[in-house]
Amino acid sequence: MVDFTLTDEQKDLRELAHNFAEKEIRPVAWEYDRDGTWPQEIIEKAWEVGLMNIHVPEEYGGPGLDFVSGALIEEEFGWGCSGIGTSLAANGLAMTPVLLGGSHEIKKKYLGMLTEEPKLASFCLTEPDAGSDVSGMKTTAKKVGDKYVINGSKCFITNGSYADWYTVYAKTDPDAGHRGISAFVVPRDDTITIDKKEDKMGQRASNTATVTFNETEVPADHLLGEENKGFKLAMMTLDRTRPGVAAMAVGIGRAAMEFAAEYSKERVQFGVPIAMHQAVSFMIADMATKVEAARLLTWKAARLLDQGVRNTLACSHAKRFAADSAMEITVDAVQVFGGYGFIKEYPVEKLMRDAKIMQLYEGTSQIQRLVIAKEVLMGRNVDEPLPESAARQNEAAAKESETASASV
Repeated sequence: MVDFTLTDEQKDLRELAHNFAEKEIRPVAWEYDRDGTWPQEIIEKAWEVGLMNIHVPEEYGGPGLDFVSGALIEEEFGWGCSGIGTSLAANGLAMTPVLLGGSHEIKKKYLGMLTEEPKLASFCLTEPDAGSDVSGMKTTAKKVGDKYVINGSKCFITNGSYADWYTVYAKTDPDAGHRGISAFVVPRDDTITIDKKEDKMGQRASNTATVTFNETEVPADHLLGEENKGFKLAMMTLDRTRPGVAAMAVGIGRAAMEFAAEYSKERVQFGVPIAMHQAVSFMIADMATKVEAARLLTWKAARLLDQGVRNTLACSHAKRFAADSAMEITVDAVQVFGGYGFIKEYPVEKLMRDAKIMQLYEGTSQIQRLVIAKEVLMGRNVDEPLPESAARQNEAAAKESETASASV
């Protein structure tokens, strides 16, 4: 039986994250959303109190926290503001391929950069013609002597304008489809240009940019894992980061539910608070159930990782359900507020805009359904050890290009 009892340390971490979200994020979240400004001050504060780079092992200067603890923190970020939360958490996506495929020297250098100062890194997979179909990527990495030369553009890159280094996926064998992709850690230099900052519907405090590599050279030892095995590395990475995305979606849904419940007790129609009307109270009840169920799915996906067990199916369940639930909850929260819910003066319209991206990045809800269907129909054993089974999943997913790169 899976035990979801939190340790005292995990409870303390959740309280720390909640207090930070309540005092540092919530009071300015709607201002950052309105202006689409960069939350540098909040990033520095979060780094200072230890709420960033949480999975970096102790030997590289990090706390080496477990994945359930990470989910607890990211739920609170989503509750405070998922745009700012995404800015704070995106290092985790960029550094996971380094943790999985980098040498000790590479880990020490690049993970150390994140833990020694409040610096940022970005995960560069998506291209205009290579979203869910990663095999269509056009960025190339050509080996020249003891270096690789990278050329190409990546779009929808979180924190792209502010990153100090990038995890970049590129074709090392252009004719081999997904089997010709390799991954690299790439320090920022003058050959890297930021071509566009996206003006987004939601999560406007998160920077999303197009990053172009122009004859960018990296030493051969900056290859992560094996050459032409980058697709496998990307899939292993997303299995580890999707529980955090699901947790952030839980936070968005929880925030919307709380706002709707409070408003329903204050708003009077037909002589009583609207919470007394069954039509409204049932909406609140459905919101609460979705939040609870999404959280439990998320914790299960994270717990399997902590146990060293394959979590591909569990994390797709969690990410799909939590994202779709966040969208449903926020839409219903706007409905509870009525006409006021459509006005920017009230908080739920922002949450509805923020929720939409949860169904898109790190694998659309449709991609998650493809993964879930394949896992169920193939009858795969969810209790297999993590590395070997992850490799088999990667090969199976590759046949239909079931990857998840949108907005990462």
